[in-house]
Amino acid sequence: MRMTEPHRIAMWSGPRNLSTAMMRSFGARGDCACVDEPFYAHYLIRTGLPHPVRDKVIASQPGDWREVLPGLTTEPCGKPIQYQKHMVQHMLPDMDLSWTAMITNIFLIREPERVAASFAAKRGLPDPDELGFDRQWEMFQEMAARGPAPIVIDSADIRRAPAPALQTLCDGIGIAFRESMLSWQPGPHPEDGVWGEVWYDAVNRSTGFAGAEGALPELGGDLARLADKLRPAYEKIAAHKLAIR
Repeated sequence: MRMTEPHRIAMWSGPRNLSTAMMRSFGARGDCACVDEPFYAHYLIRTGLPHPVRDKVIASQPGDWREVLPGLTTEPCGKPIQYQKHMVQHMLPDMDLSWTAMITNIFLIREPERVAASFAAKRGLPDPDELGFDRQWEMFQEMAARGPAPIVIDSADIRRAPAPALQTLCDGIGIAFRESMLSWQPGPHPEDGVWGEVWYDAVNRSTGFAGAEGALPELGGDLARLADKLRPAYEKIAAHKLAIR
């Protein structure tokens, strides 16, 4: 059973998926405490990946994922709603997901061609695991089997029509939509992880959601093959996405 106070919402996505803009949106409600990627340090320690500002990330968070859980499930957060921004690739296969049954889970998805192109522009050709598509589908199946199934929303639907998309999402998770979710103050925010200095430049310049995305980027070579490999997992999850009213 989900706890009633606070209403805890976990948004699960891969990188370059509108996830920080969604954290800004929920943070702008005024009744929501935001948590930014709380398992990132554990992920870096376990994988040894040389991510930007790696040492800063590890110093900023608990290094054991189990130490993170109380803040996501039982400890007070000071607001009626807690919004948790999570990256699915941070949840390594041996990490227990049973705690997610206590909270409302949303899966944020984006077409793999757009994700691959955006990530490559920042850091070069990614490893498929870093983009999280297969892991997201694994997690969806596990959570759905335990019940209830996560709610799924596509970032393209949010960018195409932010107000209807957020209204539909809020209805689906049992909270009231607020117009304040459509805009926010520019610049860094207090809840941002230390990695924001590397990854949040675009969202820090923003004051709301960008407009609808255009045609899919034309990819070639290894990047095109990567997107083709990731698309089946995307399509499996996309089959469950919210129909925006």
